[in-house]
Parts: sequence; C-alpha cells; structure tokens
Amino acid sequence: MTSLKSDRLKAKKLFLFDIDGTLAVGDTLYDGSADLLRYIDRIGGRAYYITNNSTRSGEDYVTKFRSAFHLETTKEQFITSGYMTLRFLREHYSGRKIFVLGTASFIRELRSSGLCVTESAQEDIACVVAAYDSELTYGKLVETCKVLSTMDVPFYATNPDLCCPIDFGFVPDCGAICSMLTQSTGKEPIYLGKPSRQVVDLCLSQSGFSRDETLVVGDRLYTDIACGINGEVDTCVVFTGEAKPEDMDSTPYPADYCFANIKELLMHCTEAP
Repeated sequence: MTSLKSDRLKAKKLFLFDIDGTLAVGDTLYDGSADLLRYIDRIGGRAYYITNNSTRSGEDYVTKFRSAFHLETTKEQFITSGYMTLRFLREHYSGRKIFVLGTASFIRELRSSGLCVTESAQEDIACVVAAYDSELTYGKLVETCKVLSTMDVPFYATNPDLCCPIDFGFVPDCGAICSMLTQSTGKEPIYLGKPSRQVVDLCLSQSGFSRDETLVVGDRLYTDIACGINGEVDTCVVFTGEAKPEDMDSTPYPADYCFANIKELLMHCTEAP
C-alpha cells in the first residue's frame, strides 16, 4: 500500500460495514471486529451496518448484536435492504396493496410502518416484493408465481445476492430465490438494496460525514464494493466471505483496499507513519 493510500485510510471516520462474511458469520464475531468498532468510537467516527440481509429489522439486529456479540448499537445504524425497500414502498405504494414474499419479521416491519401487505394472491395488488426468506416454503413460491403470472404488476426485490454466508458455507439468498421466480414466470425484479448508491447517500445524510471520510467495507464485490463505487466513496474488500484474492484480476468492481480480514484492516488504520 502506498503512503498516500495509507494516509487516506487513516482519515476515514464513517465506516459502512456489511455484516455476514465481513464482521461476523452466524453468531460468531470475527477476530478484530470489536476492536475496529472501538477504534471508530475512539476517533469520533461512526459505524453503520449496510446489510442486504432483510430477514431481520433494525430492532432485531440491535438485539442480536447485544446478545450474540455483546455490542451496543441503535436501530438507526442498521441500513438493511429491507429498510431501503420499506422507504421505496412508502414513497411509491403507500395505501396500495403489496404482495410480499419474506420472513415474518420483514412483513411485520412493513406493516408496522403503515403499508398494506398481503401474502396471498388477491385482487388489486399493486406490486410484488421478494426478499431473502429464511422461512421459505414451496407454497410461498407457488403463490408468488401465481401473482407474477396472472397479474401485470411491477416486481421488486430487496437484494441481488445469490448466497448468504453461514457457519458451514453458504445458503441461497434473495438473488437465488428470484432466479427461481424468473425462470418460472419470465419476470425479472428491480433490486432496491445494495449496490444502490442511495444506501451510501442515506448514511452520509444521517451521519454528517463527507464522502472523503467514508469507507465501505464488505466481502462481496457485486453488492458491497459496487455500492461504494456507485456512491463515489472508497471501498475495502475482506477475504472472509465470498470474494477471493484471485477475483481481483477480473472484477468490474475493483476495491480500493484489499485485506485478508477485518483485523488486518484495523492494523492499517492504526499503524504508525
């Protein structure tokens, strides 16, 4: 790493972290993650968690971080793909009937914000929304296909991730679920979470930090790193999840920084000149 890039890294104050495969896997926090978060607090910075995992609400993540990781957070720090989808739906589909394929937590979050949500094929459906659903059943897929096949309505999805890291490897994510729906109905979704630049823009507006002070950190190139590139901020990939060092030679989403893990990122943020 050149001294210029090293100095630029040490100037970062706003860190936008992916969670799964970046800071943690399942209920296990990676070595160095807690230390990096303490470093950010110490320098007067701010951490946001820009996860494409829509199975949990911001409040659910606060509970998980406290119980599993022993870390105190606020729900405002969690900019999930579910939350970005909620904001979009409130702006464009308030008062209209929305068909949703997702977890009970995601549907509860949408309904609590005042949106009209249904999980069954009904008349007057205005759009279809698919999310990463860890409670997925074949019956849910059939009902979603029925709506997409019989109604000419827009099709949205929370995120394009094909797989989600888990303790033994990976499981199908929203992108894989949507692939099944597309293959069955011919309908392709518009994705609302990362890599949309709106994720970065929202964190900047809420935190007050500048783009030069911001770093997106993730393990996936086509969502995490692409999100940072789209948002015109620096990016860092860690090789603890999906991306591998050999991917860097051919990716259309090159990261500004590449580290083996979060602990190595922390070392470069704090090393003496």
